[in-house]
Amino acid sequence: MIRLHVVLLDPPGAPALSEAVRGALQGPEIDLVVHASLAAAAAHELAGPGAEQLLVCTTTASIDANALAPLAMLSGLPRWPVSVLSRPLDASTHADLVNAGVHAWGDIDSVDAIGLLALLARANARWQRESALKSELVQLQKQMDERKWVDKAKGLLMMARGMGEDEAFALLRRTSMHANLRLGEVSRSVVDAAQWAEAINRAGQLRMQAQRLGRLAAQTLAGVDVPRSRTQRKQSSERVQANLGYLAGLDLDEAAAAELDRTKAAWQSLSDAWTPRVTREAMTAIDAAAEVLLASAEALTLSLESASGRRALKIINLCGRQRMLSERLAKEALLALALPASSAPALASTADEFEKALLELERAPLTSPEIREALAGARDEWLRFARGVQGIRQPRGSVAVVRSAEALVDTFDQLAAQYEHSLQVIMS
Repeated sequence: MIRLHVVLLDPPGAPALSEAVRGALQGPEIDLVVHASLAAAAAHELAGPGAEQLLVCTTTASIDANALAPLAMLSGLPRWPVSVLSRPLDASTHADLVNAGVHAWGDIDSVDAIGLLALLARANARWQRESALKSELVQLQKQMDERKWVDKAKGLLMMARGMGEDEAFALLRRTSMHANLRLGEVSRSVVDAAQWAEAINRAGQLRMQAQRLGRLAAQTLAGVDVPRSRTQRKQSSERVQANLGYLAGLDLDEAAAAELDRTKAAWQSLSDAWTPRVTREAMTAIDAAAEVLLASAEALTLSLESASGRRALKIINLCGRQRMLSERLAKEALLALALPASSAPALASTADEFEKALLELERAPLTSPEIREALAGARDEWLRFARGVQGIRQPRGSVAVVRSAEALVDTFDQLAAQYEHSLQVIMS
C-alpha cells in the first residue's frame, strides 16, 4: 500500500483529471490523501522516511518555474519521493524538475493504473538512491569536520603540556571512551574550553587595566616616575583596545554582548576623563571612571564564565582578579601618599581581599609543578610588596612600591596564562 498525497496545480476552469487518471488513483494499492495546495502538503507530518509519496498533477500544457518553486522546499534531504503528471514537457522543464527535487514524471494523458504504479516505483527508487548518496555525503562531511576539531585539539594539548602528537591523540581517545562521546565531540569541547579560557582571561585583563590607569594617574599626581607612567598609559590603552576588539569578534550570547557594550562605553568615558595634567579634580574624575570600567569588566568576565558552562574556568577569573588587586593596592598606596589621610582609600580591605584569594589559589586542586612554582613566586612578591608599602614614605619608597606592584601583575599575568593553557582546565 502506497500512501499517496496528491496536489492539483490547475487554476479554476482548467480541464478536470481524466477518468483514467482518477481510476488509477483509486487503485487498491493506493491510500489517497488529497491536498488543496503544495503548502498544505508541506505542512503534513510524515509517518516516516519513505512511507509516503507526493504526486503533483496538472492538465495544462506545461509547468512553469513559479509552479515548481514550492517543490524545492518540499524536497529537502529529500523529505519524500516526488512525482509529476502533466502534459508533455519541453527539454528545459525537465532540468527544472530535477532542480526542484522531482524524482519521476509522466504524461497525464496516457497514464493508467499500471503506469502510475511504475511511475511511483521509479520515484521511490531514485529517492532511495538520492537519500543514500546524501546521507553518505553528510557522513563524510561530519568525518572531515571531526578531523578538523581533532587536529585543533591535538595542537592545543601539545602546546599546553609539550606532549607529542601521538600522546595528545591518545589522551583525546581515552577521554572520548571515558565520557562515552565521539572523538570529534570531545575535541570540539577541548577547543571550546580553550577559547572560553582566553576570552575570560582577556576580559579579566580589562579589570586590571582599569586599575592600572587609575594607579598611573595617582602616580602622576604624586610625582612618582612620571615619564615612565606616560609610556605605560599608552601601552595600557593599546592593550585595552586590543582586548575589546578580540572580544567583539566572538560569537557572544545576548547577555555577554550587552556587558561588552557597557564595557566599551566605560572605556570611552575613562579615555575622555584623562587630562594632560593630572590635578586632584582630574584624579577624582579619572578614578571614578576607572571604577565604572572595573565594574563593567567584572560583570563581563562573570558573564563569560557563566556562558562557558565550565566550572574549572573560575580559577582563571580568580587568578586574573589578582592582577587587578595588585594595581588597586598600588593606586591606593600612592593616593594615601598624595592626598590627605581623610581621603586615602582603605588599603587594609584590599590587602585582605588579595590575601584570601591567594590562599584560595594555593589550595586549589587545579595545579601542576609549574603552577605551584609560580604561586610560590607570587607569595614572595606579595611579601615584598607589603614591605614596600610600609616604607613608601622613605626615599624612593614610592618607586619601590610601583615596581613591586608591576612585578606582582606580571607574575599573575603569567600564572593566568598557565591556567588558561593548563591541561586540567582545557580537558575539564
